[in-house]
This record gives sequence, structure tokens and C-alpha cells, in this order.
Amino acid sequence: MGIFSRRQTAVIEPPSAVAAGRPGGGTSAADASLDPALRALTGHWTIDRPHSRIGFSVRHAMVTTVRGAFTDYDSALYFDGARPSESRAELVIRVAGVDTGVEQRDAHLVGKDFFDARRYPEMRFRSTSTVHEGGESFRMTGDLTIRDTTRSVDLQLDYLGSVMDPFGYERAGFDGTTTIDRRDWGLVYNQRLEAGGSMVSEKVRLQFDISAIRSTARPL
Repeated sequence: MGIFSRRQTAVIEPPSAVAAGRPGGGTSAADASLDPALRALTGHWTIDRPHSRIGFSVRHAMVTTVRGAFTDYDSALYFDGARPSESRAELVIRVAGVDTGVEQRDAHLVGKDFFDARRYPEMRFRSTSTVHEGGESFRMTGDLTIRDTTRSVDLQLDYLGSVMDPFGYERAGFDGTTTIDRRDWGLVYNQRLEAGGSMVSEKVRLQFDISAIRSTARPL
């Protein structure tokens, strides 16, 4: 995206007045307790890549943790500070941009044993629901697609605050985490250790350290 770039990606349409009137579309008790400052964040946002990290961590050889990140992606966010249940998010990640700091390992990850980037160049997350759990904590459920396999995941999100930066960008920060079993998406490659256990854990922790900037792009 470039540092403080004005390039914007697709944004998601806000819910219509009709949708807001659907059963379940009203304000919950948790929503009613929202901080007014959070309500003021209602609108379209995009992830500022130079100041965000979409990462993962996995146990290696049972004794250490390998960490990496996806560096090439597009985002589309709509946050409703009055009715968080109407908030939406979509993320498209180009898996060839995976970076673990080791070139040989990155090449293995984009190959056929794992992401098979030539056949499946993108992975995607698209939210299906958002729940305000109280305070500044939210749970976003969505469809995660990897290698053309789609499974539902729950993402725990914590709001960190908002600020107007010196360059005139309104920013909002969120931390998100979830843990998945990579085998559910067909990522089954592994090697067994002589003493027992596996070389690469099936459990993968996904981490979203997000600095979002308010978007001025028109909905598509």
C-alpha cells in the first residue's frame, strides 16, 4: 500500500435501513453500553499494511515456535460503532507473499506441500457475523478459504483505540486472534519425529495486528 498511501481497495456496502430493521438487527444490551468514541468510528476503513501485521505462529519439532506473516493483501472493512452486529470485513491474501524470514522455508510453504500458490494463489476471509461481547471485545465469525476449501472460524477482536495521526489520517487499532487446525483446509503435510510427535504442529495461531485508516473510496 505504501507508507500512508491513499490507494484504497474495495469497500463493503453499509447495511441498508431495511436490513437494520430485520429481526436481530436491533441494538443489544451489550451494544447499548458502547463507548460514544467507538460509535463515532462508524464508516469504511482499510488496513494500513506498513503499520499492520497479519501473521501466524506454529510449533516446530515440538520444541520451538516459527512465526511468519503475509505481506501482500487487500482489505475491505465496514465498522458500525452503534450496531457492531452490522460490521463486516473481507481480506484477500496473496499467499506467495508469505514471509518467515527464511527463503527456503518460504519456498516450501508456497509449494505443493502447503499453499500450492500456482493453483491457489489467494486465501480469503469474509465475515458472516459480528458480536459485541462487552467492553472493547468483539467476536467476528467468518468464512476462511484456503486451497478452495472454506471453513467457518471465530476471530477474537479487541479494540485498542483511535487517533488522528500527524498526516491527517484517522486510525483505529484492533488485535485479533484465532487458532485453526490446518488439516481442515487440506494442509496435511508433515514428518513424524523419531521420539514421537510431528515436525510441524497441526494447530496454527493466526494473529491480526491492525492499524486501520478511514477510507474515502466509494463502495463498488
